[in-house]
Amino acid sequence: MENEYKLLLSCPSGLSPSQVTVNLSESYDRLPHPDIHLENSISKIWDERVQHSKSLFNGKKFRYGGHNVMEPHVCFHLGLTDYRTFVGTNLNPLWERFLAPSEDDCKQCQHTSSPLGNGAIVETSDNKILVLQRSNNVGEFPGYLVFPGGHPEPEEVGITSHKFENGLLKSELNNSKLSQEMFDSIVREVVEEIGVPSATLSEPLFIGISRRVLNVRPAAFFFIKCNLQSTEIHQLYDSAQDGYESTKLYAIQPVSC
Repeated sequence: MENEYKLLLSCPSGLSPSQVTVNLSESYDRLPHPDIHLENSISKIWDERVQHSKSLFNGKKFRYGGHNVMEPHVCFHLGLTDYRTFVGTNLNPLWERFLAPSEDDCKQCQHTSSPLGNGAIVETSDNKILVLQRSNNVGEFPGYLVFPGGHPEPEEVGITSHKFENGLLKSELNNSKLSQEMFDSIVREVVEEIGVPSATLSEPLFIGISRRVLNVRPAAFFFIKCNLQSTEIHQLYDSAQDGYESTKLYAIQPVSC
């Protein structure tokens, strides 16, 4: 189960920023679980984690609430959540108890934080794919091999709540910014985790959404080309801003089917 994923959406040709929109609404926010003891475990687990790691920060995140496809366009349905609730639901040892009995993916996960993560398939100029081995100091899946990535950030576009401003929801004021953040955020993650300059990267193409079977964690994936060779990237990786999150960078030659 640890390495299993469910593919929620596949866009193999890739979509540009103009083809991806965002509908941000509190209707896509998490619903509290009716079991008060399970709900109270969120605070307990967070408090325990903070005691062990004073550097933990409870930042706002976009919550994945589904998507809508009107080819060639995709619209993300997003709510708001935070890292504390993510730790207390998706990363809770009792995470399966937060799932609702439903065949519908979003209804099944209505009680989980499910922040939207992102990941990048980065192809080098010598046609290799970059993969990171996570540090043992990170909170989620330490030691695992992963693609570079993280999260789109609500605060990057000035959103901290669903409050109204000048008669409009903040999401309505920032809709184009929200859509662009989906793409800008993955470039930031690649630059910070691998150490390559942003000028060496192509414009990302959105290629799909997956959900990890273990802890039902959703992520949007993008394809990015880098105009550097893998040997050059390895040298830059040693001074990456977020290099502490990983211990090694691998450049893997894809196998043709």
